This record gives sequence, C-alpha cells and structure tokens, in this order.
Amino acid sequence: MIEVEDLEFTYRGASAPAVRGVSFNVADQEIFGFLGPSGAGKSTTQKILIGLLTGYRGRVQVLGRETATWGADYYENIGVQFELPNHHQRLTALENLEHFGGLYRGPIVPPREVLGWVGLEDAADQRVAEFSKGMKIRLNLARSLLHKPKLLFLDEPTGGLDPINAKHVKALVRRLRDEGTTVFLTTHDMAVAEQICDRVAFITAGRIAVIDAPEALKRQHGQRIVRVTYEGDDKEETTADFPLDGLGEDDAFRALLARPIRAIHSQETSLDEVFIEVTGERLAP
Repeated sequence: MIEVEDLEFTYRGASAPAVRGVSFNVADQEIFGFLGPSGAGKSTTQKILIGLLTGYRGRVQVLGRETATWGADYYENIGVQFELPNHHQRLTALENLEHFGGLYRGPIVPPREVLGWVGLEDAADQRVAEFSKGMKIRLNLARSLLHKPKLLFLDEPTGGLDPINAKHVKALVRRLRDEGTTVFLTTHDMAVAEQICDRVAFITAGRIAVIDAPEALKRQHGQRIVRVTYEGDDKEETTADFPLDGLGEDDAFRALLARPIRAIHSQETSLDEVFIEVTGERLAP
C-alpha cells in the first residue's frame, strides 16, 4: 500500500532536512504506527504521503503510484483524520457529514451509520459548536470514514478522549483493519501503538531508528525474568527473580510456590522504555 525509499524533505529556509533517508513500507491491511516526539518528522512524512507537501527527494508510492502523479481521484481512495478538529460549527454533526460526503464521486456510508461507529448517534442533530473537544475529534474520525477508504491516515486518533471513548476508537480501528482497511497512524502515545499496531517505526531527528512488531521489540529489549512476591518467614513481603526460560524445572521456583504468594509478574518492558533505549529520547506525556 505504501512504499517509501530514501525520503528527504527540507522546509524553505531551514538549515537541515526535516526528514532524511527515511525508508519503510506498509502492507495491505496493516496498522502501521509512526512513532516519535514532536519535531521528529512524523507530520512531515504524513503530509507528503497525503499530498500536502511536494518537492521531496526519494521515492514515495501510495496505492502503486508515485504521490506526485495522483490527481483529485487520490482522495477517493484515502481517508485522513487530522489531530485538530475542523468542522462547520453552525451545522449539526449530521449536516457536516452530509456536506463533506457530497464531495465524493462514489457512494458513501449513510452518515447516521458512521456517527454510530464513533458513538455520536445521539448527537447527530446537535450543532457542532456545542460539542466537547472529544466529540469533535470523534466527528473528525467519522468524516474520514464516510467513503470507506482503502487507506486511512490517523493523527493522534485518541488524543483528548476519555478512556471509554479511546477504547471504543481503538476497537473501531482494529475492526476496520480486519475488514480490509490499511491504517497509517502517527502518534507519540506508545500505549496506543502497543495495543493496536501490527508494526511500528521509531522516528527521531528525521531518521527511522527501528521498524518491527511491538511484541518483537519488547522481547528483544526486555528481560526474560519472572518476579515473585511472596510472604517471607517474618511475614513480610519479599520478592525473588527467576529466569523465564526453564521456569517449570527450576527447583527454587517450585519450592517457593509452597509459600503464600502475593503476585507473579513477568518483567516485560514497555514500548515506551524500548523507544528510550533505542533512540536515547523520552517522549513527552
């Protein structure tokens, strides 16, 4: 779906490229996370992919064609959910979707149905000016899905959402993937990427540091250790670590199970910790 090779882009007047030597590919029906701090090159890369920036160096093909060769028909095939809401404030949610749906040449999903996908069916006839920030973000997502795009670009899709609606949006993204949509997701929220992405790319200072599946990165950089918290001889809480490999044959571990156990946890690292180890940078909360 996406092939990028040796991408480089420099903003006018800048002393250094915003992205340099960036190469990656995104497979059909994959959720691909593009992760990094502000200023790392995430938004620049996405703007090139969706046709908002030209004048780049390198090869950028989307849906089998160089982005520069696409015309208006490109936007019949892709959907874009921007981080910041941008709606007609005086119109209702339904009127907004009906208006933007009219821009597509092909058929669209009934707007009320799409509002149901993002949990806004009860607010369909409410003016957007009365919406909370979270509702506007979900309406942004609904607008990007009207024409059931083959390729969906998401920018911080759960930013500003409460935990319940964030969970709902993540489930929706996974369902869209399962139904055939390819998703390119930019975020600095490692928890979101860890939960829904098939693969992730870490980008910092305009370069990609690593690309792999979240679980593979955690296994590679984590410790294969099990930590057992148990009640010691003095009734105090005590901990002991054991190698995960061969745990079932570890006599010390098996003997410990005769004691009152408070908790058993594998010492798996988080994607955020992997990012720090690989790039030397910490993401802002």
